[in-house]
Amino acid sequence: MESFRRFQAGPDPFGRTWEVEFRWLQTGISIRHADTVDVKFIVWTEDGDEQREEKQEKVIALPHPDLLALSSRTGHPLTDSWCLKLAATHLKHMIETGEDLEKTLVTLSAADLDRAAGVSQPA
Repeated sequence: MESFRRFQAGPDPFGRTWEVEFRWLQTGISIRHADTVDVKFIVWTEDGDEQREEKQEKVIALPHPDLLALSSRTGHPLTDSWCLKLAATHLKHMIETGEDLEKTLVTLSAADLDRAAGVSQPA
């Protein structure tokens, strides 16, 4: 993906292409008392009337302790842009596989973060 702020993802398991638009990034502790970095997107499809999906919110929650561990292992600084990239990459994976697509809030596991970062799991 060239842009993580506005992009297309898919096809999903039903052959639809989704439009994805970044809305905000903030610490989850400020809105849900969770030790996460929350990244909110709006997603929708425009594929015909029967398969059309109206705009919906998706919040990808990146657990802060797991982000710190990933940052330490990879040497990548923990920045807003990196969090946006990780969340967008995971959302793209969700759309393409249909995994957790029915959920509004998805909290990533350490393995999910590793996959989004393109690194293998630690031994």
